[in-house]
Amino acid sequence: MTQKILIDAERLKYPKSGIANVCVSLIRGLDEKTSDFEYTFYGPEKNIPQTKKNFNIIDWKFWQKKIPINTRHFSLIHTAHQLSEYFHTVKKGQKKVVTLHDLNFLHDGSSEQKVKRTTNLVQKNIGNADAIVCISEFVKEDFLKNRGLFTLKNNVKVEVIYNGLIFPENIEIRSGKSYSFTGKKYILNIGVLFPKKNQEVLLDLISQNDRDLVLITSSAKSAYKEKFLEKVKALGLENRVHILENVDNNEKYFLLKHCESYCHPSLAEGFGIPPVEAMYFGKPVFLSRLTSLPEIGGDLAFYFDDFSAEHMQEVYASGMQAYGSKTDEYALQFKERAIKFGYLEMADAYEKLYSELLN
Repeated sequence: MTQKILIDAERLKYPKSGIANVCVSLIRGLDEKTSDFEYTFYGPEKNIPQTKKNFNIIDWKFWQKKIPINTRHFSLIHTAHQLSEYFHTVKKGQKKVVTLHDLNFLHDGSSEQKVKRTTNLVQKNIGNADAIVCISEFVKEDFLKNRGLFTLKNNVKVEVIYNGLIFPENIEIRSGKSYSFTGKKYILNIGVLFPKKNQEVLLDLISQNDRDLVLITSSAKSAYKEKFLEKVKALGLENRVHILENVDNNEKYFLLKHCESYCHPSLAEGFGIPPVEAMYFGKPVFLSRLTSLPEIGGDLAFYFDDFSAEHMQEVYASGMQAYGSKTDEYALQFKERAIKFGYLEMADAYEKLYSELLN
């Protein structure tokens, strides 16, 4: 009898988020594999990608928090995010996998009340899990350090499966839009304007050189965004900083293809999807040395050891000089590294884990 697996992809509610992209990648990866399992995906049906296989879909509804879905037909439930509000209970004999993206709430200065509330929600998800999948070695190490905060099953497996990406098949990407920075050398950054993303230090970097800065971000308002905009004015960079909101994938790929470099000075990152995307396009990647980012960039990326303007400019100048001296070689190596974080590799790893738990 075919074993049935339910995958909680509720985060597809936020289709432009990194976690939604990972959910789409997993669905596509499983779609392209030969499998002995029957998959059902839970999430907003309109955001679940079309597939070749006839996967089952349970459409997300807000009231399902109060009236849980009957899961007794499933042999395994995979919760794709540690803060899910769904599938906190399991039936007798059922297996459960939870993907842990980060424990940033323990480190970002959150209030005691928020830490307690978030810890309780993570506990509801991982407390009865048979396997906890961390998206990087850094996340696994952080989880093991803080394992005492949670009550877990005695024999729970804790392992690493890196996020997998779907890369564009057509590198000849075009844009119908006109940008004021077209033809200029620009540094690109992708991510919500948020303290842990640390984008404000990129303003200090470009104050030391003649590059433009392009940020792909969301339209969400925040105190950090206001602070960032104030700093742009204070440094007189209004004509060199370009904030693009709610950009679609094709436009994002166009901007990646034409940037001089990608800079990601994040203070906390469970994985780091944008640097991988930049590497796929063969672009030089400049990262902080913090959290998971050295796992992503390896020996190829260039790293900021601190965020002073002078140091960042020194790293940037020497990195661009090194890249410029062997551009084709670097670009090929960056792309080869990016492909290791592909969606098929991720799907293979998850299906192997499902098989181990069910057999």
